[in-house]
Amino acid sequence: MKPIDYRTQTVLVTGASSGIGAEFARRLAARGANLVLVARRLDRLNALAEELTSTYGVRAHTIAADLTTPEVGAVLDKELADRGVKITSIVNNAGFATHGPFREEDPARLRAEIAVDVTSVVDISRTFIDRLDGFLINVASVAAYQANPTMAVYGATKAFVLSFTEALWYESRGTGLRVFALSPGATQTEFFDVAGSSADGGSRRMTPAQVVDTAFSALSRRNPPPSVVVGRANRFAVAASRVLLSRRRSTTLIGSMMRRSTAAA
Repeated sequence: MKPIDYRTQTVLVTGASSGIGAEFARRLAARGANLVLVARRLDRLNALAEELTSTYGVRAHTIAADLTTPEVGAVLDKELADRGVKITSIVNNAGFATHGPFREEDPARLRAEIAVDVTSVVDISRTFIDRLDGFLINVASVAAYQANPTMAVYGATKAFVLSFTEALWYESRGTGLRVFALSPGATQTEFFDVAGSSADGGSRRMTPAQVVDTAFSALSRRNPPPSVVVGRANRFAVAASRVLLSRRRSTTLIGSMMRRSTAAA
């Protein structure tokens, strides 16, 4: 594939108001890309857009959107069409987790989790994929690679995103569109304000900058892989879970780690 000229790109970033999404927006703007910033908190989006415009001279559009909305891809498509904006790349970054025994979780909260973490990713990807000429990055997680007791639904949603995106990688070969799943480990963001501090399982948290560094390293490759795990330790853990451990052993280890973390919180 040819190198990406970010100056020709208009990138839609979901979950752009903080954390990994905001870091993506800043890095893309620094490379000359225009942005469409999507999240629920319009005040934060507008502040970020003003920062990017004044610092880098790019155009940064903001859309306040609830990604649990049915057919959210069509909603965003209409909003962009009304503004005369055509996107060329996407970072599906928005997501959140519930943390606790599955039988104790609020069913409405679980439905919202699935809507944001899975349904919106599929709907936005399907709505725009035929118009993209740059990249489609779907943010998964190292939680995608094994079962996650106490975060059962979150791990399952990220397993879906991983499998879904790797399939799109294959289907997009020869089109010039870079597609891959980005799988960070625990990252120091507002994610833990929602899921709770013990949701990291006691693991060391990386920074949004480290996550986005890995994404841009993959984007710079002539033939990016279908999925990228962030961090050497996480890559080793994923390899071990796939090759060295049985499903029983892997699930037991993760469950024990999460139980210890919750007890220590």
